[in-house]
Amino acid sequence: MASLNTVVPLEANLLKKTLIDKQGWDKENELVLIKSMMVHIGSPDGELRDRLIYGAFCDLVLGDEIEANILSEMLKSCLNEQMLFKGIGESGTDSVFTRSFTSLLIALILHSDNQKDFLSRELIFEVKDQLISYITLEKDLRGFVVDKGWAHSIAHIADAFDELTKNKKITADDYEELANVLWKKIFITDYIYIHDEEERILIPLLETLKQGLPYEVMQGFVENIPVELEGQKGQLAEENYWYLYANCKKFLKSFYVEIDNDPDLLPLQKSIGACLSEI
Repeated sequence: MASLNTVVPLEANLLKKTLIDKQGWDKENELVLIKSMMVHIGSPDGELRDRLIYGAFCDLVLGDEIEANILSEMLKSCLNEQMLFKGIGESGTDSVFTRSFTSLLIALILHSDNQKDFLSRELIFEVKDQLISYITLEKDLRGFVVDKGWAHSIAHIADAFDELTKNKKITADDYEELANVLWKKIFITDYIYIHDEEERILIPLLETLKQGLPYEVMQGFVENIPVELEGQKGQLAEENYWYLYANCKKFLKSFYVEIDNDPDLLPLQKSIGACLSEI
């Protein structure tokens, strides 16, 4: 059986020309093109990375153009040190583009599995563990990068968590773990989210509630924010404290507005309002 491991990828400039010129998906060279797009998924060339490669992956995966066994192989490759964990811990370098756009590809493949159920339970739980490790370790929180386009690592990994949370192989016991690791990404002290990252984090958090996480768990998270802020105030430099404060306040405001029309979450909304008044 043909495998991505057996093909030689195209150079970036040839891949770009091929993706611009093609008039439809070339099934004959499918594996070469897929492998090439994965190798160059984090190109600093914003047009190649975002419009051409990610755009092609959206068309192919959402259009059901790639066979399930190939998608499964792609997903396994995404979890390695050359993709999701490439340069992990770095900040301000181009490696963030590989990590971030790998997150988006993972989200697409998980979305496909949510529709067609072809991934094994073992692989889904490996994805869960790796996504948790990744979001915990990611330090480069830049949104839009001048001359290179979107990095947006936190927004993109939130999309992957959203699709993971919807997966039927994930159980009720997992929702609190997923919510907890997402929640921690609000308490950032060295960067202020300025490109609606808090709204993207909210999407999978709300999905955990939709899937069955008791709202009291989320309420507990909210009610602990003033305690967290007070505890950090004496430990952080003043500038970093205000970064943290701004991120928490922006998140709470977005959360309040997002659940405004959901009567089932009225007690949670009241807790958010009280928290905003307190801080």
